[in-house]
Parts: sequence; structure tokens; C-alpha cells
Amino acid sequence: MQCPPVFDSEPQRLAALAEYELDEGRELPSLEPIMSMATKIFGVPVSAVNIVGNDHVFFAASTGIGEADMRRDVSFCAHAMAQEDVMVVPDAARDERFHGNPLVRGDSGIRFYAGVPLVSPKGWPLGALCIIDHQPRGGLSDHDKDALRELARIVSDKLELRRMERASQKGTSRFEALAEHSPSAIVSFGADCRIVAWNSAATRMFGYQSAELVGQSIEMLMPEHQRAAFRLRIAGAVALGEVRCDTPIEITGLRKNGSEFPVELAASLWDDHGQIRFGAIAQDISERLRQQEELTRLANFDTLTGLANRGIYHRSIHDSIVAGRRSAALILDLDGFKDINDTLGYSVGDRILCEIGRRLHGVVGLGDVVARIGGDEFALHVLDEDTVEAVQKVADAAIQEIRRPIDIDRHDLYIAASCGFALAPQHAEEAIELVGNADLALFSAKANKRGHALVFDPKLRSAASSRRLYDSELHRAVARGELLLHYQPQVHIGDGALAGAEALIRWQHPQRGLLMPGDFLDVLAEGPLAVAVGDWILETACAQAALWRNACMGGFRMGVNLFEAQFRAGDLPEKVMGALARHNLPPHALELEITENIALDNEEVVLSPLRELRDIGVGIAFDDFGTGYASLSLLKHYPLTRLKIDRSFVQQIAESRQDEAVVRAVVDIARDFGLQVIAEGVEMQAQRDKLHQYGCEEAQGYLFGRPGPADALSPEHWRREPDQARL
Repeated sequence: MQCPPVFDSEPQRLAALAEYELDEGRELPSLEPIMSMATKIFGVPVSAVNIVGNDHVFFAASTGIGEADMRRDVSFCAHAMAQEDVMVVPDAARDERFHGNPLVRGDSGIRFYAGVPLVSPKGWPLGALCIIDHQPRGGLSDHDKDALRELARIVSDKLELRRMERASQKGTSRFEALAEHSPSAIVSFGADCRIVAWNSAATRMFGYQSAELVGQSIEMLMPEHQRAAFRLRIAGAVALGEVRCDTPIEITGLRKNGSEFPVELAASLWDDHGQIRFGAIAQDISERLRQQEELTRLANFDTLTGLANRGIYHRSIHDSIVAGRRSAALILDLDGFKDINDTLGYSVGDRILCEIGRRLHGVVGLGDVVARIGGDEFALHVLDEDTVEAVQKVADAAIQEIRRPIDIDRHDLYIAASCGFALAPQHAEEAIELVGNADLALFSAKANKRGHALVFDPKLRSAASSRRLYDSELHRAVARGELLLHYQPQVHIGDGALAGAEALIRWQHPQRGLLMPGDFLDVLAEGPLAVAVGDWILETACAQAALWRNACMGGFRMGVNLFEAQFRAGDLPEKVMGALARHNLPPHALELEITENIALDNEEVVLSPLRELRDIGVGIAFDDFGTGYASLSLLKHYPLTRLKIDRSFVQQIAESRQDEAVVRAVVDIARDFGLQVIAEGVEMQAQRDKLHQYGCEEAQGYLFGRPGPADALSPEHWRREPDQARL
């Protein structure tokens, strides 16, 4: 146990304490309401105003206190008094200062303690306001600490009023001497509200000299509209014989020059030789209110754009639902905004976000809410709209406003956005559910209709539940080895000879049987297992390729699909080269496949590793070519070796002139770019014939073989004469 410190200026401190004339056996009634407030606010059984004397302590006020050891040496408050701010002891039994303290080990049973020092106007420590619990706690939040400081300030004002009262009872000169040296503005007045004493701090606050105000009504210090209420308050206090005010009151102060400012008054009354006399401490709270307003602004508004933040957005929706008003939640996400920050810098990005926030205000009505709820995510709360069509118009207007060019330093920048929205009460009757449903609609828009707005569909909730279920089960699947690879042969169209195979993931689910990628791949690709599973696919496929090449399939090439997460991990080239080395595979025996979406959305992290891998001889194939909207531009700078024609164009190649034209164009483009071509989804001989006619070298599909386990693609099966139906 540690003893509390003793001040070097202890005699001066005790002399300052003596001016309050506190009775050690008698608590102050004026402080009782504050103790009650403290126990209710913090949910504790004990609170106290502990005054620290020479070698002991005593209570100026308390609640919940029984018999206690009052020695200064064991006092928690004597420690707190020596601090500049709130002292918090989450668990006294585990604190080296207090674990052996009698107040902890004995009947008092203190486990949690929080105390804030009480000081005189001249800065002399008097004691501490404390709250106590018999159970340990996690500490105090910043908000709770502020509340405890505020209560301590009220206690200090009450104590200062008592000091003024005691000085007044010893004579006017004594009172005026104490008041004159106080840094607080002090004014004393009678039952008729006429001022009898006024100190220098009050002169500095209000601008009046003492001679100008003594004998005048204190009502001169407030605007006229507040005077009647103040007179009623004073008359009530005179009738009761006490000031019934647990906390200071706030009024508007009126300076001599006519300017107004917020003032907090803490008042008390006493009998001065048969005359009622009031003493009041006035504090200019302009700065405190300004800080509170700033904290409120920070708590409710986005500091960059000035828009509402997530908290106030949710409260707006909650309040409208409780009030029974129809409304809609819209969530907007900027497409590709990260690229702007990466290429043009965050200052440009910030200017764009501010401009978008300004534009969105022009889309909604006066009572609607525009919020920024994430880095590049905005939200609208539109009131009194109850049809999907009406909200769709708002969403479309918001997207169009964002699409308009943004002038940054005389350069036009173009931003796209996707939106999801949901209506209350049609889609939800709680704020968190409504926003969640709008978010699901946004997710669907980004995945399926980027750059547009979609309304929530209950099917999206089912899909989200399925994703969560699959995500949980996928962790189990990886741990139990339920994932496996199937391989689909890739052949030379001309003679049917085996060129290679594509490794395709499957899930051998213990209840639902063999699952295809469409059942779980999206959840896997977006979840935390993507990198680990991607690495496993690469390692397993390379091991199998090595086995087949060693079994007289020397020209065999293995195709492996990559997840976006593998690029973001930052070590893809090292992992690929490590797998090749472990299985003694030449780089050209591996072909990595990427989709256009991965390339478009992640160019900054995709290009460099692909170029590094292409430089050592690894093949790079563009999967599902022709289904996106920027494929041709990507061909200019991506290090590709092969294009894979999507099955959607191959299926009708023999019947559709449009599909035939697309396939011919892809083959011609590939030839001009020096790339090889393989067609997917070939199921009929007529499709094979057409592809061969147009110069497509390779194909894969059910005509040549379905995906299957490794033993279905055995060397014995393919070590035969070329296809008898060769062209």
C-alpha cells in the first residue's frame, strides 16, 4: 500500500481550507442533491465529497457510506487530490497502490474508485469528489469523465459560496476582502435584488465598476425578457429561506456595452444580521458552449464534407419510422474512387467528395438528410416517399449528378456511382434493418449492374444469409479437406490432341454432395479464405501438372484461375515461382487465368505481378473475353498470352450471325496482338468446325471432355492417336 503525498505548502493549504469553516461531523445540505445525482448517473452505491485535513479526512457530503477508516494515510481521495485530473482505479485489489489498503480489504470493500480533485479559487487542493463501487469496473469513458468533472465544478461553486457566506457573517469588510481576491466573478445582493457587493472579476466580466452598480438591481445584468423569471426565482428562495437549485442556472448576461453572452450562476443565501442576502458566482460559459457545440458537430457531422455522419443518419431514419412517416434509405458508393486517391492524391479526392456532397444536397428535399457514412460512401434519407418509382427517380438523379464532370484545376474528372435503396415500412420497420437492406441492394448493383440504382428485393436477404452460411461452412471445409480440384481437358481443335487442362475447384459437401463453383465461389472469393485457398489450388495444380508431364505428356500446360485477393496479398510472383521450383515445372507449363473484372477494378495491384510473371515465361490468359466493356483497351497494356472466348458466344456460333461475328473478330484481334485463342463451352461438332474455320487453335468443352478428377485425365486415356474426327 502506498501512502498519499503530503504537499510542501501544507500549512497554506490548510489555511485555505479553514476559510470554508466546514464542520467535520456535519455534512452540507446543499451538496446532498449532487451526491444523489452522482450515484444515479454512474450507477454506483457510494459517492462522497471527501475533504482532506491534516492527518484525517471527513465528508462534506456522502451517500451510501457506512463506518470507514478516516485516516489520511489510507484515503483514496488524498491520492486523487494530488492529481490534476480524474483518477480512476478500475480494480483496487489489483492496483499496487491500494491492494493492501484497509478500505479495500476491510468492511468498506472498495474495488472501483474514481475521483476528481476539488480546489479553491486560488488553486489550493481541498479534497475530492468520488464515486465508489464494491465491484471492479472497466474504467470510465471520456463522456463519464466529463460528467464527473462537471459535478466537481458544481461542488466547487457550492463550497465557494459557503466560504463567501462565512466571510459575510464576519462582516462586510471580510466578505469584500475575500471576494476581491477571488478569480471568480462574485456579486452579492439582497432580497430586493439590489447589489450590495461587487468584485473586480465581475467588473472584468460585465464592464461595470463597483460604484456604478452597488445599489442598482442585479436585473441590469440580464436582458429584459429574463428579468421577470429571475424575480420570481428570488422571491421563491426568500419565501423558502434557501436556494432550491441543485445545479447552477444559465442566463444571458448583458454587458455595459450592450453585448450579450451566456452566464452560469451558482447562488446561495444566508441571514446577514436579520437581512436576507444572496451571493452568486457568475461564470462566462461562452467557451464551454463553443466546445460543446464543436463536440456535437464532431459527433454528428462529417468533418470533411460537413454532411451528417452515420450516427445522425441512423437516428433520422429511426425517428421517422417511430413517427410513422414513410421514407427511403439510399446508399451510394463511388466506383473506382481509390484510383483517384492513388493517382491524383488525397487532396484532390477530398475536393471531389465535398463537391459530390454539395450536389447531393440539390437532389433531395429540405427536410431530407444527406450523409457521408464511409470513405467514398454516401447515404440519403428521403422522407414522405412511398413508391419504388419515386425513390428510383431520386436515386437516378443522384447518380446523374455524380456523373457530371467535376472541374478540378481546369481538368474535368468523371466519377461513377452505384446505388441501392429500400423503403420503410415496405422493406423494413427498423432503422438498422432498412439501412442493411439498402446496403444489400447496393451490393447487388455493384455486382450485377454497376453504375445504376437497384431497389431491395427480399431474395437478396436470402442470398446474404446463404453467403454467411457458406462462409461458416467454408472454414470447416478447408479444415477438413473437403475442397478438391477437377480438371477439364483443353485440346488442339485441328487434331484433338491434348494441349493442357484447366484446374476447376469443387466442394465435396458432406450433406449436399458435390457442389459446383457457382454455388460457393463468390463467397469464397470475397471472404478471408481466398488467399489460402488460392495458394492451395496453385500448389495442387502444379503438383498434378508435374505428374502428368513426367508421364509422357511433355507439352502439357496447366491453367489456374486466380482470385483478386491473391494480387492484394502482394506476394503472388514469389508464390508462383516457389510452386514451379518445388515441382520442377518450367514456367511455360503454367497458365494463370484472370477475369476482366479483376483487371478493371484492381489495375494498380494486378499489372506489376503479371508483368513479372510473364517476363519469366508464365502464360497469362484473359478469361471470359468479350463479356466486359473495356476489353480492347486492356489488351494494349496487359501482358497477355491468350484470350479465352466466352461460352456465351460459342453456343450459337453456328446459328447466330452476331455471335459468329464476335468470334471472328476476337480471333482476328488476337492474331493482330500476337495472342493465342481458346474457345470455351464447345459441345457440338458444328461449333468445332466453325471455330476451326475462323482460325481458333484450341478449345475446351463437353465435346472433348467434362471436368473430372485427375484419374479421368490419365495418360493412358490421352496417350493415343489424335482424334479420329480430326479436321
